[in-house]
Amino acid sequence: MFRYQILIEYVGTNFRGWQVQKKSKTIQGLLQEKISRMLKEKIILLGSGRTDTGVHAIEQSAHFDCKKQIKELERFLKSINHFLNKDGVTVLKIKRRNKNFHARFSARMRIYKYIIINRFSGPVLEKNRGWHITKELDVATMKKGAKKLVGTKDFSTFRASSCRAKSPVKTMKIVKIKSLKNKIEIEFRSQSFLQQQVRSMVGCLKYLGEKKWSLKKFDNVMKSKKRILCAPPAPPEGLYLTRVIY
Repeated sequence: MFRYQILIEYVGTNFRGWQVQKKSKTIQGLLQEKISRMLKEKIILLGSGRTDTGVHAIEQSAHFDCKKQIKELERFLKSINHFLNKDGVTVLKIKRRNKNFHARFSARMRIYKYIIINRFSGPVLEKNRGWHITKELDVATMKKGAKKLVGTKDFSTFRASSCRAKSPVKTMKIVKIKSLKNKIEIEFRSQSFLQQQVRSMVGCLKYLGEKKWSLKKFDNVMKSKKRILCAPPAPPEGLYLTRVIY
């Protein structure tokens, strides 16, 4: 058997997330079907993690095993993308990997970014590519809140009720906010995340930026470990899986 890693870019708007679901269009399902058809054998594609309905990827990582060696990798890319591009999916790169590589379990760091379009008028060119917020946000206060999220903590407040992770304790390496004109980008780096963690943290940072919450309230909500106190999660269209580091 031969193992290959692929890096994938996709617009998540018209998909029910990454993971295969019966009677629903998913990224994993589409890729498995097209690659299996091309290689003329059934393959199972394993991703670095699941992205929810509507979430995008700049560089998702996945791997699959196949019986025959793919000798012309560029030709494979050209052929597979011919079938994928119309659905808003493209395979950026394919490389041979040894049996010790696993797209999910070998990952040392996952990087997500969340985009907020902070202006009165609704976006046209970036529709479904960011969270449109009309009220001007206090970015300086949001940055102070972001610093409180860094470190090894119990993130139960930001954890979806359906999350299957064994522990709510995660180590956030970086939470960084930058603002340019009407766009706010929030970057999150951690080895792994809880379900809906990033979107829930963004929702709480928005409350800070709108001055609905003080920094003390933000801190108390985070330390409470109570999901019911969390702000509503940010919508999926602003979230991007940026990169997976091995």
